[in-house]
Amino acid sequence: MTQKQPTVMVVEDEKLLLDAITKKLVISNVEVIPCSSGQEALQQLKALQHLPHAIWLDYYLKDMNGLAFMEEVKKDPAWAEIPVVVVSNSASEKKVHHMLALGVKKYILKAEYRLDEILAIIQELIADNKNN
Repeated sequence: MTQKQPTVMVVEDEKLLLDAITKKLVISNVEVIPCSSGQEALQQLKALQHLPHAIWLDYYLKDMNGLAFMEEVKKDPAWAEIPVVVVSNSASEKKVHHMLALGVKKYILKAEYRLDEILAIIQELIADNKNN
């Protein structure tokens, strides 16, 4: 039996960054569901037949912040099981604590990690989630 490739939903409103992340994930044999807004991501989650294995979430989106997005995700028990990694330009201790309390698995500062390091973290979370 062949292992199905993992799927990651990427929620990022900067088009160039979304394209770069998507390209990097596809090269790494990851299926990508690119979303340029929080609302688009929520609509996709409702419409998808199979939920993504992980969500890459930019904290600051034009239509909502990561907190509002996570509050919506937590309303659906199936969605709440998806590991979420927040990738942001800023992180106050209070914000990070609040996001982790909402179920975010990791909160990553963009400036401190390279794209392939973030990808490795996401792949690790997917593997951990499959084993549970």
